[in-house]
Amino acid sequence: MKFKDGYMISSGQPVKEYIDAAVRHVLLRQGVLGMKVKIMLDWDPKGKRSIFPKFLKTVAPAIEVA
Repeated sequence: MKFKDGYMISSGQPVKEYIDAAVRHVLLRQGVLGMKVKIMLDWDPKGKRSIFPKFLKTVAPAIEVA
């Protein structure tokens, strides 16, 4: 079963700062049951995690002249 509600970021550096994940395994008579949980932490505009980036600024690569 999967339960999901809301918005979950899944790539980039903010995943390491805003997502808390845990995996647990339970041994039962019928086999092993695994449980994986991801929780998105609260947004903290002026705290340790700084502002959540909504927009990504891209820079064109420099052309190398040989």
